[in-house]
Amino acid sequence: MRTKPHVLGIVLAGGEGKRLYPLTMDRAKPAVPFGGSYRLIDFVLSNLVNGGYERICVLTQYKSHSLDRHISQHWWVSGFHGEYITPVPAQQRLGPRWYTGSADAIFQSMNLIDDEKPDYIVVFGADHVYRMDPSQMVAEHIASGADVTVAGIRVPRKEAFAFGCIDSDDENRITAFVEKPSDPPGTPGDPDVTYASMGNYVFTADRLVDALKADAADPDSDHDMGGDIIPAFVASGGAYVYDFNDNAIPGETPRDKGYWRDVGTIDSFYDAHMDLVSENPVFNLYNQSWPIRGATSLLPPAKFVKGGSANDSMVGQGCIVSGATVHNSVLSNDVVIDEGAVVQGSVLMPGVRIGRNAVVRNAILDKNVTVADDGQIGVDLTHDRELFQVSAGGVVCVGKNVAVE
Repeated sequence: MRTKPHVLGIVLAGGEGKRLYPLTMDRAKPAVPFGGSYRLIDFVLSNLVNGGYERICVLTQYKSHSLDRHISQHWWVSGFHGEYITPVPAQQRLGPRWYTGSADAIFQSMNLIDDEKPDYIVVFGADHVYRMDPSQMVAEHIASGADVTVAGIRVPRKEAFAFGCIDSDDENRITAFVEKPSDPPGTPGDPDVTYASMGNYVFTADRLVDALKADAADPDSDHDMGGDIIPAFVASGGAYVYDFNDNAIPGETPRDKGYWRDVGTIDSFYDAHMDLVSENPVFNLYNQSWPIRGATSLLPPAKFVKGGSANDSMVGQGCIVSGATVHNSVLSNDVVIDEGAVVQGSVLMPGVRIGRNAVVRNAILDKNVTVADDGQIGVDLTHDRELFQVSAGGVVCVGKNVAVE
């Protein structure tokens, strides 16, 4: 009888997320709230757990307090059979230095691998929005005999210059792996499409350990998974690509199949939220056959009083809309909007307070932002640029705990 392969999950969650500033001013990128009830890291953890992998180490570093707390409070497994989901902060095990790259983060955490002794290691990023069954990728990795399998998503070739790009042969063996090339390679059978790396990898464990040790001894390496480790496997002929389009999720529809978004900028983060509140969103948060687990709340249901209304919007628990109008917006938990206020095309994080007759348009307000009575955001962008971050797409982003007069 064939035994189930022993798989260790490693989630790389140390990203600084500079392009998402000011949302990352006080937290790591994977801890940024998303979709009213979630953090970005909830998507990868949900995918791993739904796929049957419940031994997961989350490697953290940059401003990790809220991320560590979220994982500890909201992500738990039974533990009856050795399951665990645990944040692992940088521990400087190899001397007085922090992680110098994603590969170094795993190398400095080699004790996790030594203790678990897995057959295979799933290394996934922590800050993308998508659904994926990792067990299907692991099965293909095992069947191919690869040293590493890289998840690739098909993107138009003319847009692929912004990604790490994969060139492969007809047998899915990777022949080249290049970061942000000016002339991206096509895929076998379709020269107008490129495999872009999703930052998700499956490794045969002993091969990864050998590669990390060799990389650590190389003084010219940047110690990066995509920039150094994967190209080394490509050079040795042991790297294969996994077509994300082949992944099948219970409950998916033709419309949301293959959805994957890098919400690494204010505009992409905003656009992903506007998709959620559209009449027919591409990404379906309500697929309970493959649920995304978020932060639980003990708050009461949302309440609408004095004729308050919310149209084409998502409204979280504990929200009170009192005589105000909300349209095309995402309200996270515990948002209060007072009489006469208008909120349009906006994303409000937990604890936001909007005063009487205030106007908020095309904006992202981080946790605990308060907008005074008659205050305005997104009405006069020239004025807003003097006080707040305004994206290239005209989205006003206000950082945590700011009081807007």
